[in-house]
Amino acid sequence: MPGRGLTALRAAITAFFALDGFLFAGWVVRIPDIKHQTHASAGALGLALLGVSAGAVLTMTLTGRLCRRYGSHPVTVVCMVVLALSVALPPLTRSAPVLGAVLLLFGAAYGGVNVAFNSAAVDLVAALRRPIMPSFHAAFSLGGMVGAGLGGLVAGVLSPTRHLLGLTVIGLLVTAVAGRTLLRQEPPVPPERTPASAAEQDGGAAGRTGGRGLVVVLGLVALCTAYGEGAMADWGALHLQQDLAASPGVAAAGYACFALAMTVGRLTGTALLSRLGRARTVITGGTVAAAGMLLGSLAPSVWAALIGFAVTGIGLANLFPVAVERAGALAGPSGVAVASTLGYGGMLLGPPAIGFMADWFSLSAALTSVAVLAAVAAVIGASTRRALGG
Repeated sequence: MPGRGLTALRAAITAFFALDGFLFAGWVVRIPDIKHQTHASAGALGLALLGVSAGAVLTMTLTGRLCRRYGSHPVTVVCMVVLALSVALPPLTRSAPVLGAVLLLFGAAYGGVNVAFNSAAVDLVAALRRPIMPSFHAAFSLGGMVGAGLGGLVAGVLSPTRHLLGLTVIGLLVTAVAGRTLLRQEPPVPPERTPASAAEQDGGAAGRTGGRGLVVVLGLVALCTAYGEGAMADWGALHLQQDLAASPGVAAAGYACFALAMTVGRLTGTALLSRLGRARTVITGGTVAAAGMLLGSLAPSVWAALIGFAVTGIGLANLFPVAVERAGALAGPSGVAVASTLGYGGMLLGPPAIGFMADWFSLSAALTSVAVLAAVAAVIGASTRRALGG
């Protein structure tokens, strides 16, 4: 594929990553309004929100198979169309059970598109022979920040129905433009990769050579990273407010510091990977994140904790992209599906696990589990240095 075609393909895949973050964040900021509209209790809303997680986990493995059969490009487009359409449905519900059913569809599309466009990105990374995977995940983070910011601005002006319907229109328009590039071009095949080796990589051969086991180990790296992301999103602000007496505004800045640092880390991830390689990036990132979270959770002052949150974001930034990219290189879409499923499982596991530990010990002590898992990711990077490369 000519260089110009690869550039256009990279732009299209980047657009899908950004759109995914944009749509998801737009939905998240309207959750309080949807709760009020459905008259759901906190418990009922929690059960309904599990629909997103359940739908995502159920479809991730299936999407890996669909990508092998039909190709990651058309699957990406179809899943994004479903995601864009389904984001408009929650405001139309009037009860928690119906909301849960709608979110099951939304989650299925969300999980599916994440596997599909990560698979497309893995193919492009291999063809370009450049470690650009973090740039795609940076686009997701930026899309999420824009979606959340826009949602905050229009929350007092537009009803949830009009806001999310507007997101549907934007999603379909972006998909129509970027999707044309994906549907016109086959996934690039690296020059040294023959059709036979491609089929072997996407099939079961990885399991016979031990590659499948390594894919699961890489999925654990993704899990450790996503555990930290979920924990910071749900518990970071409460820790600052409850344990360090921060004002609500400063407490809210805690996750913003983390998210912004993670975005910056991903924007510089390609240069970092070029210089350090995958293994040293994972080892260094896990170590930095562990140190940052120990500071963030145990610091006696708000500002020290905020610095710790930012350091944690920088450390975790490139672990998930590296894990998904390497898993995809080893086992194709199936590898991406396994790593993504385990990673998403970590995001689900983090908030409730920290909640239980906070009840048993304290919230600050519970948040140190993020540091522990970041250290585990660093250990995995060290023990799989040869397989990771670098």
